[in-house]
Amino acid sequence: MSIAIENPLSPAHPEDPNGRTPFVLDPVAQDALFRSARTARAWDPRPVSDEHLAAVYELLRWGPTAMNTSPLRLVRVATPGARERLAIHLFDGNRERVRTAPLTLVIAADAEFHTHLDTLVPHMPDAAGMFADADGRVAVSRDNTFLQAGYLITALRASGLDVGPMGIADPAGLDADLLAGTSWRSLMIVNAGWPAEDDGAFPRAPRLEPEVAIRTV
Repeated sequence: MSIAIENPLSPAHPEDPNGRTPFVLDPVAQDALFRSARTARAWDPRPVSDEHLAAVYELLRWGPTAMNTSPLRLVRVATPGARERLAIHLFDGNRERVRTAPLTLVIAADAEFHTHLDTLVPHMPDAAGMFADADGRVAVSRDNTFLQAGYLITALRASGLDVGPMGIADPAGLDADLLAGTSWRSLMIVNAGWPAEDDGAFPRAPRLEPEVAIRTV
């Protein structure tokens, strides 16, 4: 049963100065998704099943994108050979992490996302024609894939997994290797797995205060 965000107000987290906060998630869920969640570097050896990943995708796919373009694509890099192929395109310090993570995903943007708009935007029969310009289409695909990557990270955490996002040293090389023959273009790597007793996370870094990051005009 859904609860309106205004009614009732949730109990405050101990760090909150106010008595109550306007969240539908309880403080434990807020911590798991945001405050306590960290970038993990070590994992429990338990595998992450295909069914688990499918359930995560089932959740993240409902997050909004521009015109419902939904350009995020995922490549699960599972075999030792594929992990080695991926590793050569990463920064040295990240290579061992993709060799050992229970789940390693290449986050890619589909530059031909418009071919799916008949399914995604059925009320706009001419939607694909709005993205005839290839350069503009690539920009839209990148912006919205980064947006969906945020949903992915949150959905993975909501499923009980630790998450470790990483950049790519040679995205063009990765595209020519693991994504050859597709319209998918790699943007980042996300490792995930069950929490290890010591996940290798660095000490929590500060964040900007609301008065620094929020401006009203």
